[in-house]
Amino acid sequence: MTGIRSCPLSKHMPPAHPFDFDAMADDADADKLKEECGIFGVIGLTDAANFVALGLHALQHRGQEAGGIVCHAPEQGFNSARRFGYVRDNFTKQSLMETLPGPLSIGHVRYSTAGSKGPTQIRDVQPFFGEFAMGGAAIAHNGNITNANALRRELIERGSIFQSSSDSECIIHLMARSLQRTIPERMEDALRRVEGAFSVVAMTRSKLIGVRDPLGVRPLVLGQVGDGWVLSSETCALDIIGAKFVREVAPGEMVVISEQGVESQFPFRPQKPRFCIFEHVYFSRPDSIIGGRSVYETRRQIGVELAREAPVDADIVCPVPDSGTPAAIGYSQESGIPYAMGIIRNQYMGRTFIEPTEQIRNMGVRLKLNVNRALIQGKRVILVDDSVVRGTTSRKIKEMILDAGAAEVHFRIASPPTAWPCFYGVDTPQREKLLAATMSEDEMRDHLQVDSLRFVSLDGLYRAVGEASGRKADCPQYCDACFSGEYPVAPSDMIEQGFEIKAAE
Repeated sequence: MTGIRSCPLSKHMPPAHPFDFDAMADDADADKLKEECGIFGVIGLTDAANFVALGLHALQHRGQEAGGIVCHAPEQGFNSARRFGYVRDNFTKQSLMETLPGPLSIGHVRYSTAGSKGPTQIRDVQPFFGEFAMGGAAIAHNGNITNANALRRELIERGSIFQSSSDSECIIHLMARSLQRTIPERMEDALRRVEGAFSVVAMTRSKLIGVRDPLGVRPLVLGQVGDGWVLSSETCALDIIGAKFVREVAPGEMVVISEQGVESQFPFRPQKPRFCIFEHVYFSRPDSIIGGRSVYETRRQIGVELAREAPVDADIVCPVPDSGTPAAIGYSQESGIPYAMGIIRNQYMGRTFIEPTEQIRNMGVRLKLNVNRALIQGKRVILVDDSVVRGTTSRKIKEMILDAGAAEVHFRIASPPTAWPCFYGVDTPQREKLLAATMSEDEMRDHLQVDSLRFVSLDGLYRAVGEASGRKADCPQYCDACFSGEYPVAPSDMIEQGFEIKAAE
């Protein structure tokens, strides 16, 4: 790819520590499903890349392995920077940000995907850039293309040369082969070939483009700040730059923003939306708004539903911080059992050089979480967490609570059992590694060695997100495949590899 200047990368590679707390912190979070990325774009503001950096910082929870920014200035053309690590450690440096001038910029933060793609390489870090006959364009993608393997084989056979292992690069190559006249038309043409889930922010020399797939699985919102416009994965990133939330980009919509304003079009066949319900449960920040509803309030309401569905006699309700906090508050309010911070999170994890020993390696969870012993001792404790994936961290937390002298430990989980992998942009273990895929609720209770274990029901979750009558079995209102096994878009690549889709009941 040509026509873009990138800053040197070698001196920004992460140091090879013999041992560090960050790796242990990652181990402590191994039971959490991870969004694979967050996207942000700005047009019409001086030094737009600075605003993008702030937006990416607010979206850091959606991807913490690496980030990238592409910008355009009339005099300098396109420039880019891609870095491993946190936004705060890279894109706050004046020397770097001065190389990213102009009123138009997009950015991306990412996790790597699960499975065969392996660890993140710098060549996989988005946004991706392509030089076309009508000028350059960059794209950043949140989601997952479920027919990427088939598209990649076809494109390579026709002469395309891929620079990364990312499924998102297929979009650039499909655009290059399109016969349409303008870049937005080429993007529309390319995305019609794509299956799966995608929210995309893209830029040309003069336009900012946002697109959501017809099902609207992944989020994308439109904001305005002064004379400029913003596209973001979540509303919390609008807040950090003082932007006003305008609206959500609708499922199947493409918005093209230029000096003339915002142009909207719907290039795809209309379908009933299937937004990812796990955004409400865990992925989105609690201070974001989804579908006109506070994410915090939804999570608190999940706790209310849990207390109604799974009451238990106990002395205190404790969240597993931080993601279990709103649900624990809701459980406490509904049950009348006092809320207490029985587990304290260490907010100051950082890299350090120490010699690894087996004893220290086993401290992963304790480095991040510590039990408030004086509060726990002798108490019957309800622990509220957002999900159980493999169950390893849940067992360690239970052991910490018992070591602190708890009389009983009861787990209450603010989502249904996660029994199926996600193929739409979430880092999910293989199905056989999901605890709920191989065990019943009672078997999971025995495996975790707790006094009781209950998950919120799927209908209870739907009620908490505002669907008073629960889930519509014939036409679910959300994508809940990780709980139900009902995939709204067939994962073609995985089926080709032998993955068996749950048969319709």
